[in-house]
Amino acid sequence: MFLDQRIVTLFKRNAHHTLTYWCVFFTFGLCIAFLGPTILDLQCQTHSTLSQITWVFFAQQFCLLIGSSLGGVFKKTLFSALSALFGSVLIISVIFAIIPLCNNVLLLAVAMAVSGFAMGIIDTIANIQLVTIYQKDSAVFLQALHFFIGFGALVSPLIANPFLSETGCGNHTENETATIHHHRNMLRNSPIAEHNITQSLLPHEGGHEESNVHYAFWIMALINLPVPMAILFLMYREHLIPFCHSGTPPLLDKDELAMDNQQGAEGPEVEQHEAGGHGDIFSCCRNGNLRGLPVSFFMIHILGGMVLFMTDGIVGAYAGFVYTYGVSPPILLPHKTAGYLPSIFWAAITAGRLISIPLSYRFQPMRMLLFNLAGAIVTVLMLLIFNTSKVFLFAGTFFCGLFLSSIFPCMLAYTEDILDYQGCATSVMVTSAGMGEMVMQVVVGSIIQSEGSYSFLLCGMIVACLGFIFFIGLLLFHRMHRNYLTGTKKISAMVEERATEQNGSAQTEQKQEAGSS
Repeated sequence: MFLDQRIVTLFKRNAHHTLTYWCVFFTFGLCIAFLGPTILDLQCQTHSTLSQITWVFFAQQFCLLIGSSLGGVFKKTLFSALSALFGSVLIISVIFAIIPLCNNVLLLAVAMAVSGFAMGIIDTIANIQLVTIYQKDSAVFLQALHFFIGFGALVSPLIANPFLSETGCGNHTENETATIHHHRNMLRNSPIAEHNITQSLLPHEGGHEESNVHYAFWIMALINLPVPMAILFLMYREHLIPFCHSGTPPLLDKDELAMDNQQGAEGPEVEQHEAGGHGDIFSCCRNGNLRGLPVSFFMIHILGGMVLFMTDGIVGAYAGFVYTYGVSPPILLPHKTAGYLPSIFWAAITAGRLISIPLSYRFQPMRMLLFNLAGAIVTVLMLLIFNTSKVFLFAGTFFCGLFLSSIFPCMLAYTEDILDYQGCATSVMVTSAGMGEMVMQVVVGSIIQSEGSYSFLLCGMIVACLGFIFFIGLLLFHRMHRNYLTGTKKISAMVEERATEQNGSAQTEQKQEAGSS
């Protein structure tokens, strides 16, 4: 009912490629969500503080941005694209296997940086390859592609949850945890005393409970192993493995020829437009048509990017630290119970992305953005008010993920509606969202370490309100830009009308001269 026969035929023709790229994005989601519920166990494993291990998030996100920017290098041929995907997914499996061996936070950060770089390459290549295959029909398949991120991010905490230690680190009790927070609050104005008390009372200095979280990482490594095998099988079928040459042209090449005949000259333009938004932000500055553009044009890019910086920053921080918040006072959930919080959050994001597909046909992106931003603010406000309620923490986590889920695609659609510009708006939005996740995780983790768990929700409230303020500014500059375009069109129409009159009068004079002669 939703898809016509032509799209079904395209999918059947390219099912092997499409399913492989979807599986690759499952790996992406699997890797992006496991840090949240396992962070306290990894903190004990590396004998680090919460603020120190927060830099592991930063290392992963920073290298993800680098990988996304450099991933376009591998898109020129199918062999290089699939080879890069195979290497990246295999690297992620290896990283899963060696994480339990990282007994130092620096080693863990290096491992996560390597996995982030591989994730960035996956992000760029999988998106571009699907656009290359389906071109103007790629929207449905890209939505499904990003659904698999949410699915992988949902599965990852569920795998880790049974292996989380009951006490997080050591055999400390809930009263000892509260005592640590009490001493930190009392001695906040004395850095030396606070350091000594904290080091003597930190859970990882006491008796250790044997952590079984390494089994979770090894299980995820095994679950992920079929994905590089699937890529290798696809390369075999496409005759791209060096010792399996054949005179038969690859399946994708034949499909591309068929689609070129079907779509005409429109195909390459669509491909260029779609692919330009994935990590190639520097190419935007090389275009010569930026001169003479109004201030509103640049402010729409900046404010749209800032909205995504804030909202995707909330997504990264909430997914990363909601487990830590749940096991801390005043909630004090059992560790394995709190392990379900990241899964609920990612399940809500996955469900929200599915729900937003039919809603986008009925409502404008601006209205959906306004509703989602307001809903996120109200949800975080209610979490602040009922900050001692365990039940509302689970409900609020679900609604927070639901409201935040569709902000990113809606913002992309909204800016594309405003700006008739190829590629740069999407590049700015994608880069800003990635930077927001990277920065907010470090900032929020550091604040939680110094100010306590209550600051987690307070930071979320402040960031959500800032995102709403930037969105209001975006609406104002949208109106200014629309007025500019209206004035430009009027001037162009007047110039064209005047030119038409001049041409008409010139033709009349020529006719009169011809008649007189």
